Amino acid sequence: MRRLLSSVSIAVIVAAGLLTACKPPELTEAEKKTVASLSLSALPPLPPDPTNKYADLPAAAAFGATLFFEQRMSIDGVVSCATCHQLDRQFQDDLPLAKAIGTTDRRTMPLADVARSPFLFWDGRRDSLWAQALTPLEEPREHGGNRTFSAHFIKAHLADRYERIFGPLPDLSALPANAGPLGNDAEKAAWAEMSEDQRQAVNRVFSNLGKAIAAFERSIVHEKTRFDRFADAVTVGKTPEGDAALSDEEIYGLRLFTGKANCIECHNGPRFTDDHFHNTGIPAVAGLPEDLGRETAVKQVQSDPFNCLGAFSDARPEACGELRFMVTSGPQLTRAYKTPSLRGAAGRPPYMHAGQIKRLEDVIDHYVRAPASPSGKSEVVPLSISERERAALVAFLKTISD
Repeated sequence: MRRLLSSVSIAVIVAAGLLTACKPPELTEAEKKTVASLSLSALPPLPPDPTNKYADLPAAAAFGATLFFEQRMSIDGVVSCATCHQLDRQFQDDLPLAKAIGTTDRRTMPLADVARSPFLFWDGRRDSLWAQALTPLEEPREHGGNRTFSAHFIKAHLADRYERIFGPLPDLSALPANAGPLGNDAEKAAWAEMSEDQRQAVNRVFSNLGKAIAAFERSIVHEKTRFDRFADAVTVGKTPEGDAALSDEEIYGLRLFTGKANCIECHNGPRFTDDHFHNTGIPAVAGLPEDLGRETAVKQVQSDPFNCLGAFSDARPEACGELRFMVTSGPQLTRAYKTPSLRGAAGRPPYMHAGQIKRLEDVIDHYVRAPASPSGKSEVVPLSISERERAALVAFLKTISD
Protein backbone atom coordinates (compact mmCIF):
# COMPACT_ATOMS: atom_id res chain seq x y z
CA MET A 1 0.00 0.00 0.00
CA ARG A 2 2.83 2.33 0.92
CA ARG A 3 4.45 1.72 -2.49
CA LEU A 4 1.15 2.35 -4.24
CA LEU A 5 0.66 5.67 -2.42
CA SER A 6 4.20 6.68 -3.25
CA SER A 7 3.60 5.90 -6.92
CA VAL A 8 0.35 7.89 -6.92
CA SER A 9 2.02 10.81 -5.16
CA ILE A 10 4.85 10.83 -7.67
CA ALA A 11 2.35 10.76 -10.55
CA VAL A 12 0.44 13.72 -9.09
CA ILE A 13 3.63 15.68 -8.59
CA VAL A 14 4.79 14.96 -12.15
CA ALA A 15 1.39 15.86 -13.59
CA ALA A 16 1.35 19.12 -11.64
CA GLY A 17 4.79 19.93 -12.94
CA LEU A 18 3.74 19.28 -16.51
CA LEU A 19 0.68 21.54 -16.13
CA THR A 20 2.87 24.27 -14.71
CA ALA A 21 5.33 23.86 -17.55
CA CYS A 22 2.53 24.09 -20.15
CA LYS A 23 0.94 27.18 -18.63
CA PRO A 24 1.87 30.25 -20.70
CA PRO A 25 4.18 32.74 -19.03
CA GLU A 26 2.83 35.99 -17.65
CA LEU A 27 2.62 38.89 -20.07
CA THR A 28 5.77 40.97 -20.18
CA GLU A 29 5.61 44.70 -19.56
CA ALA A 30 6.07 45.29 -23.29
CA GLU A 31 3.20 42.91 -24.06
CA LYS A 32 0.98 44.63 -21.51
CA LYS A 33 1.70 47.97 -23.17
CA THR A 34 0.74 46.53 -26.55
CA VAL A 35 -2.44 45.00 -25.12
CA ALA A 36 -3.39 48.36 -23.60
CA SER A 37 -2.92 50.07 -26.98
CA LEU A 38 -5.49 47.72 -28.53
CA SER A 39 -8.23 48.33 -25.97
CA LEU A 40 -11.20 50.53 -26.75
CA SER A 41 -10.28 52.40 -23.57
CA ALA A 42 -7.27 53.77 -25.49
CA LEU A 43 -9.51 55.24 -28.19
CA PRO A 44 -9.49 59.05 -27.91
CA PRO A 45 -12.69 61.08 -28.19
CA LEU A 46 -14.09 61.35 -31.70
CA PRO A 47 -12.57 64.50 -33.21
CA PRO A 48 -14.77 67.11 -34.91
CA ASP A 49 -15.21 66.95 -38.67
CA PRO A 50 -14.03 70.30 -40.07
CA THR A 51 -15.75 69.56 -43.39
CA ASN A 52 -19.18 69.23 -41.74
CA LYS A 53 -20.31 71.97 -39.36
CA TYR A 54 -23.46 69.96 -38.60
CA ALA A 55 -21.55 66.78 -37.67
CA ASP A 56 -22.23 67.00 -33.94
CA LEU A 57 -25.62 68.71 -34.04
CA PRO A 58 -28.24 66.41 -32.44
CA ALA A 59 -31.01 67.67 -34.74
CA ALA A 60 -28.86 66.86 -37.78
CA ALA A 61 -28.13 63.37 -36.44
CA ALA A 62 -31.84 62.74 -35.85
CA PHE A 63 -32.65 63.95 -39.36
CA GLY A 64 -29.82 61.78 -40.71
CA ALA A 65 -31.28 58.73 -38.97
CA THR A 66 -34.58 59.37 -40.77
CA LEU A 67 -32.77 59.61 -44.11
CA PHE A 68 -30.73 56.47 -43.34
CA PHE A 69 -33.90 54.37 -43.06
CA GLU A 70 -35.94 56.22 -45.71
CA GLN A 71 -36.73 53.88 -48.60
CA ARG A 72 -38.35 56.67 -50.62
CA MET A 73 -34.88 58.13 -51.11
CA SER A 74 -34.35 55.41 -53.74
CA ILE A 75 -35.76 55.57 -57.24
CA ASP A 76 -37.78 52.38 -56.70
CA GLY A 77 -38.99 53.29 -53.20
CA VAL A 78 -37.62 50.05 -51.75
CA VAL A 79 -33.93 50.64 -50.95
CA SER A 80 -32.51 52.60 -48.01
CA CYS A 81 -29.03 52.85 -46.50
CA ALA A 82 -30.21 50.20 -44.03
CA THR A 83 -30.84 47.75 -46.87
CA CYS A 84 -27.13 46.98 -46.93
CA HIS A 85 -26.12 48.41 -43.55
CA GLN A 86 -28.35 46.30 -41.31
CA LEU A 87 -28.60 47.17 -37.61
CA ASP A 88 -28.51 43.61 -36.32
CA ARG A 89 -25.60 42.58 -38.55
CA GLN A 90 -22.98 45.17 -37.51
CA PHE A 91 -24.43 47.54 -40.11
CA GLN A 92 -23.46 45.22 -42.99
CA ASP A 93 -25.32 42.47 -44.85
CA ASP A 94 -23.32 39.18 -44.80
CA LEU A 95 -23.22 39.09 -48.61
CA PRO A 96 -20.08 38.78 -50.73
CA LEU A 97 -21.36 41.62 -52.93
CA ALA A 98 -23.83 44.26 -51.77
CA LYS A 99 -27.34 44.03 -53.23
CA ALA A 100 -29.76 46.93 -53.50
CA ILE A 101 -31.50 47.85 -56.78
CA GLY A 102 -28.77 45.80 -58.40
CA THR A 103 -25.63 43.94 -57.32
CA THR A 104 -22.45 45.94 -56.79
CA ASP A 105 -18.83 44.89 -57.30
CA ARG A 106 -17.82 45.01 -53.63
CA ARG A 107 -18.77 43.91 -50.14
CA THR A 108 -20.68 46.15 -47.72
CA MET A 109 -18.41 47.54 -45.01
CA PRO A 110 -19.61 47.76 -41.37
CA LEU A 111 -20.10 51.25 -39.94
CA ALA A 112 -18.90 51.17 -36.32
CA ASP A 113 -16.46 54.05 -35.75
CA VAL A 114 -16.32 54.67 -39.49
CA ALA A 115 -16.29 58.41 -38.72
CA ARG A 116 -12.65 58.00 -37.65
CA SER A 117 -11.52 56.93 -41.14
CA PRO A 118 -9.73 59.56 -43.24
CA PHE A 119 -10.86 57.91 -46.48
CA LEU A 120 -14.01 55.90 -47.12
CA PHE A 121 -14.95 52.83 -49.20
CA TRP A 122 -12.66 49.89 -49.82
CA ASP A 123 -10.57 52.06 -52.16
CA GLY A 124 -10.85 55.39 -50.32
CA ARG A 125 -12.55 57.22 -53.17
CA ARG A 126 -14.23 59.66 -50.77
CA ASP A 127 -12.50 61.68 -48.06
CA SER A 128 -15.34 62.38 -45.64
CA LEU A 129 -18.23 60.47 -44.16
CA TRP A 130 -20.79 62.81 -45.70
CA ALA A 131 -19.23 62.62 -49.17
CA GLN A 132 -19.35 58.83 -48.85
CA ALA A 133 -23.02 58.92 -47.83
CA LEU A 134 -23.94 60.79 -51.01
CA THR A 135 -22.37 58.28 -53.38
CA PRO A 136 -24.94 55.44 -53.06
CA LEU A 137 -27.82 57.89 -53.55
CA GLU A 138 -26.93 58.33 -57.22
CA GLU A 139 -25.30 54.96 -57.87
CA PRO A 140 -27.61 53.07 -60.32
CA ARG A 141 -27.12 49.72 -58.54
CA GLU A 142 -27.79 51.12 -55.07
CA HIS A 143 -30.42 53.88 -54.61
CA GLY A 144 -30.50 54.72 -58.31
CA GLY A 145 -31.53 58.32 -57.67
CA ASN A 146 -30.12 61.65 -58.79
CA ARG A 147 -29.64 65.10 -57.35
CA THR A 148 -32.88 66.85 -58.34
CA PHE A 149 -34.83 63.69 -57.40
CA SER A 150 -33.35 63.93 -53.89
CA ALA A 151 -34.01 67.66 -53.60
CA HIS A 152 -37.63 67.32 -54.77
CA PHE A 153 -38.19 64.49 -52.25
CA ILE A 154 -36.98 66.66 -49.37
CA LYS A 155 -39.12 69.57 -50.54
CA ALA A 156 -42.23 67.37 -50.73
CA HIS A 157 -41.83 65.31 -47.56
CA LEU A 158 -39.23 66.65 -45.13
CA ALA A 159 -38.97 70.37 -45.84
CA ASP A 160 -39.72 71.54 -42.29
CA ARG A 161 -37.08 69.34 -40.69
CA TYR A 162 -34.52 70.23 -43.34
CA GLU A 163 -35.09 73.96 -43.01
CA ARG A 164 -34.88 73.96 -39.22
CA ILE A 165 -31.31 72.71 -39.58
CA PHE A 166 -29.99 74.04 -42.87
CA GLY A 167 -32.15 77.05 -43.63
CA PRO A 168 -34.62 77.70 -46.50
CA LEU A 169 -34.76 75.34 -49.43
CA PRO A 170 -34.26 76.92 -52.85
CA ASP A 171 -37.08 77.28 -55.35
CA LEU A 172 -37.19 73.93 -57.14
CA SER A 173 -40.40 74.48 -59.11
CA ALA A 174 -38.67 75.05 -62.44
CA LEU A 175 -36.26 72.14 -62.11
CA PRO A 176 -36.66 68.76 -63.83
CA ALA A 177 -37.82 65.84 -61.70
CA ASN A 178 -34.70 63.82 -62.54
CA ALA A 179 -31.37 65.43 -63.31
CA GLY A 180 -27.81 64.86 -62.24
CA PRO A 181 -24.24 64.67 -63.57
CA LEU A 182 -23.90 60.94 -62.92
CA GLY A 183 -27.24 59.57 -64.08
CA ASN A 184 -28.43 58.18 -67.39
CA ASP A 185 -28.17 60.18 -70.62
CA ALA A 186 -31.52 61.92 -70.09
CA GLU A 187 -30.60 62.92 -66.52
CA LYS A 188 -27.19 64.20 -67.62
CA ALA A 189 -28.77 66.22 -70.42
CA ALA A 190 -31.34 67.73 -68.07
CA TRP A 191 -28.55 68.63 -65.62
CA ALA A 192 -26.54 70.30 -68.38
CA GLU A 193 -29.55 72.45 -69.35
CA MET A 194 -29.89 73.84 -65.82
CA SER A 195 -28.18 77.13 -65.01
CA GLU A 196 -25.02 77.14 -62.91
CA ASP A 197 -26.90 78.80 -60.05
CA GLN A 198 -29.56 76.07 -60.16
CA ARG A 199 -26.96 73.32 -60.15
CA GLN A 200 -25.15 74.90 -57.22
CA ALA A 201 -28.38 75.28 -55.26
CA VAL A 202 -29.27 71.61 -55.79
CA ASN A 203 -25.73 70.55 -54.91
CA ARG A 204 -26.01 72.48 -51.66
CA VAL A 205 -29.20 70.62 -50.73
CA PHE A 206 -27.66 67.32 -51.79
CA SER A 207 -24.50 67.89 -49.75
CA ASN A 208 -26.57 68.76 -46.69
CA LEU A 209 -28.33 65.39 -46.92
CA GLY A 210 -24.94 63.69 -46.76
CA LYS A 211 -23.92 65.82 -43.79
CA ALA A 212 -27.06 64.82 -41.90
CA ILE A 213 -26.54 61.11 -42.61
CA ALA A 214 -22.92 61.45 -41.50
CA ALA A 215 -24.03 63.11 -38.25
CA PHE A 216 -26.13 60.03 -37.53
CA GLU A 217 -23.39 57.59 -38.52
CA ARG A 218 -20.97 59.27 -36.12
CA SER A 219 -23.08 57.78 -33.33
CA ILE A 220 -22.39 54.20 -34.50
CA VAL A 221 -19.49 52.94 -32.40
CA HIS A 222 -17.81 49.73 -31.33
CA GLU A 223 -18.78 48.24 -27.99
CA LYS A 224 -16.36 46.58 -25.60
CA THR A 225 -15.71 42.88 -25.98
CA ARG A 226 -14.14 40.25 -23.76
CA PHE A 227 -10.71 41.26 -25.04
CA ASP A 228 -11.29 44.86 -23.92
CA ARG A 229 -12.27 43.74 -20.45
CA PHE A 230 -9.13 41.58 -20.37
CA ALA A 231 -6.98 44.48 -21.59
CA ASP A 232 -8.45 46.91 -19.08
CA ALA A 233 -7.77 44.53 -16.20
CA VAL A 234 -4.20 43.89 -17.37
CA THR A 235 -3.58 47.62 -17.80
CA VAL A 236 -4.41 48.41 -14.17
CA GLY A 237 -2.51 45.41 -12.83
CA LYS A 238 -5.49 43.22 -11.98
CA THR A 239 -5.87 39.53 -12.72
CA PRO A 240 -8.56 39.15 -15.40
CA GLU A 241 -11.43 37.07 -14.06
CA GLY A 242 -14.85 35.92 -15.21
CA ASP A 243 -15.84 37.43 -18.56
CA ALA A 244 -12.58 39.40 -18.57
CA ALA A 245 -10.41 36.28 -18.62
CA LEU A 246 -8.86 34.80 -21.76
CA SER A 247 -8.04 31.13 -22.13
CA ASP A 248 -4.47 29.95 -22.59
CA GLU A 249 -5.20 29.36 -26.27
CA GLU A 250 -6.61 32.87 -26.71
CA ILE A 251 -3.56 34.42 -25.02
CA TYR A 252 -1.37 32.31 -27.29
CA GLY A 253 -3.30 33.70 -30.27
CA LEU A 254 -2.87 37.24 -28.93
CA ARG A 255 0.87 36.70 -28.74
CA LEU A 256 0.94 35.37 -32.29
CA PHE A 257 -1.20 38.28 -33.51
CA THR A 258 1.19 40.84 -32.04
CA GLY A 259 4.35 38.82 -32.60
CA LYS A 260 5.21 35.96 -34.92
CA ALA A 261 2.23 36.35 -37.29
CA ASN A 262 2.64 40.16 -37.24
CA CYS A 263 -1.04 40.83 -37.91
CA ILE A 264 -0.63 43.99 -35.84
CA GLU A 265 1.47 45.53 -38.60
CA CYS A 266 -1.76 46.59 -40.33
CA HIS A 267 -4.44 45.72 -37.75
CA ASN A 268 -3.27 47.99 -34.96
CA GLY A 269 -4.74 50.44 -32.46
CA PRO A 270 -8.10 50.16 -30.68
CA ARG A 271 -9.95 49.75 -33.99
CA PHE A 272 -7.54 47.06 -35.24
CA THR A 273 -6.83 48.94 -38.48
CA ASP A 274 -4.16 51.33 -39.75
CA ASP A 275 -6.69 52.97 -42.14
CA HIS A 276 -4.18 52.50 -44.96
CA PHE A 277 -4.40 50.68 -48.28
CA HIS A 278 -2.51 47.47 -49.04
CA ASN A 279 -2.15 44.95 -51.84
CA THR A 280 -2.37 41.59 -50.07
CA GLY A 281 -2.70 39.36 -53.13
CA ILE A 282 -6.46 38.89 -52.91
CA PRO A 283 -7.74 37.08 -56.02
CA ALA A 284 -10.00 38.75 -58.56
CA VAL A 285 -13.62 37.65 -58.90
CA ALA A 286 -14.55 36.00 -62.17
CA GLY A 287 -17.12 38.02 -64.10
CA LEU A 288 -16.42 41.34 -62.40
CA PRO A 289 -14.62 44.26 -64.10
CA GLU A 290 -10.94 44.75 -63.38
CA ASP A 291 -10.61 46.40 -59.97
CA LEU A 292 -7.37 48.31 -59.36
CA GLY A 293 -8.41 49.58 -55.94
CA ARG A 294 -6.59 52.65 -54.66
CA GLU A 295 -4.91 53.30 -58.00
CA THR A 296 -8.22 54.36 -59.54
CA ALA A 297 -9.69 55.91 -56.39
CA VAL A 298 -7.13 58.69 -55.95
CA LYS A 299 -8.33 60.31 -59.17
CA GLN A 300 -11.94 59.98 -58.05
CA VAL A 301 -11.42 61.61 -54.68
CA GLN A 302 -9.44 64.45 -56.24
CA SER A 303 -12.21 65.23 -58.75
CA ASP A 304 -15.10 64.82 -56.30
CA PRO A 305 -16.95 68.17 -55.98
CA PHE A 306 -17.83 67.21 -52.40
CA ASN A 307 -14.26 66.62 -51.22
CA CYS A 308 -12.57 68.51 -48.39
CA LEU A 309 -11.32 71.26 -50.72
CA GLY A 310 -14.63 71.59 -52.59
CA ALA A 311 -17.16 74.40 -52.46
CA PHE A 312 -19.53 72.45 -50.22
CA SER A 313 -16.98 71.56 -47.56
CA ASP A 314 -16.98 73.62 -44.36
CA ALA A 315 -13.23 73.13 -43.90
CA ARG A 316 -10.47 75.62 -44.49
CA PRO A 317 -7.81 74.33 -46.92
CA GLU A 318 -5.26 73.85 -44.15
CA ALA A 319 -7.60 71.30 -42.54
CA CYS A 320 -7.48 69.12 -45.65
CA GLY A 321 -4.04 67.62 -45.14
CA GLU A 322 -5.14 64.04 -45.80
CA LEU A 323 -6.38 65.03 -49.25
CA ARG A 324 -3.65 67.53 -50.09
CA PHE A 325 -0.76 65.25 -49.19
CA MET A 326 -2.10 61.80 -50.04
CA VAL A 327 0.03 59.51 -52.20
CA THR A 328 -1.38 59.81 -55.73
CA SER A 329 0.86 57.54 -57.78
CA GLY A 330 3.16 54.57 -57.51
CA PRO A 331 3.04 50.79 -57.86
CA GLN A 332 1.94 50.39 -54.23
CA LEU A 333 -1.51 51.72 -55.15
CA THR A 334 -2.34 48.95 -57.62
CA ARG A 335 -4.98 46.63 -56.16
CA ALA A 336 -4.49 48.20 -52.74
CA TYR A 337 -7.57 48.13 -50.50
CA LYS A 338 -8.38 49.59 -47.11
CA THR A 339 -7.42 47.59 -44.05
CA PRO A 340 -10.78 46.70 -42.46
CA SER A 341 -11.26 46.74 -38.71
CA LEU A 342 -11.08 43.25 -37.22
CA ARG A 343 -13.54 44.12 -34.47
CA GLY A 344 -16.54 41.88 -35.00
CA ALA A 345 -14.87 40.21 -37.98
CA ALA A 346 -15.35 36.66 -36.68
CA GLY A 347 -19.10 37.21 -36.93
CA ARG A 348 -19.31 38.62 -40.44
CA PRO A 349 -18.03 36.26 -43.14
CA PRO A 350 -17.29 36.26 -46.04
CA TYR A 351 -14.11 38.31 -46.16
CA MET A 352 -12.12 40.73 -48.32
CA HIS A 353 -13.37 43.51 -50.58
CA ALA A 354 -15.54 41.26 -52.75
CA GLY A 355 -16.20 38.40 -50.34
CA GLN A 356 -13.59 36.19 -52.01
CA ILE A 357 -12.78 34.20 -48.84
CA LYS A 358 -15.54 32.38 -46.99
CA ARG A 359 -14.09 31.51 -43.57
CA LEU A 360 -11.79 33.13 -41.04
CA GLU A 361 -9.59 30.01 -41.14
CA ASP A 362 -9.24 30.48 -44.90
CA VAL A 363 -8.19 34.10 -44.42
CA ILE A 364 -5.33 32.93 -42.24
CA ASP A 365 -4.47 30.28 -44.85
CA HIS A 366 -4.30 33.04 -47.48
CA TYR A 367 -1.69 34.90 -45.45
CA VAL A 368 0.23 31.69 -44.80
CA ARG A 369 0.41 30.95 -48.54
CA ALA A 370 0.87 34.60 -49.63
CA PRO A 371 -0.10 34.11 -53.29
CA ALA A 372 0.97 36.59 -55.94
CA SER A 373 -1.43 39.42 -56.71
CA PRO A 374 -3.42 39.37 -59.99
CA SER A 375 -1.76 42.73 -60.72
CA GLY A 376 0.67 44.92 -58.87
CA LYS A 377 2.83 43.46 -56.13
CA SER A 378 1.49 41.91 -52.95
CA GLU A 379 3.02 43.12 -49.68
CA VAL A 380 2.46 39.74 -48.03
CA VAL A 381 5.25 37.21 -47.54
CA PRO A 382 4.67 33.52 -46.72
CA LEU A 383 4.07 32.77 -43.05
CA SER A 384 5.14 29.56 -41.39
CA ILE A 385 2.73 28.67 -38.59
CA SER A 386 1.36 25.36 -37.35
CA GLU A 387 -2.25 24.18 -37.28
CA ARG A 388 -2.27 24.80 -33.53
CA GLU A 389 -1.09 28.37 -34.10
CA ARG A 390 -3.78 28.96 -36.75
CA ALA A 391 -6.45 27.75 -34.34
CA ALA A 392 -5.08 30.03 -31.62
CA LEU A 393 -5.24 33.05 -33.93
CA VAL A 394 -8.90 32.30 -34.70
CA ALA A 395 -9.60 31.86 -30.99
CA PHE A 396 -8.10 35.27 -30.26
CA LEU A 397 -10.01 37.00 -33.06
CA LYS A 398 -13.24 35.72 -31.53
CA THR A 399 -12.44 37.63 -28.34
CA ILE A 400 -12.81 40.92 -30.24
CA SER A 401 -16.04 39.76 -31.86
CA ASP A 402 -18.36 38.87 -28.99
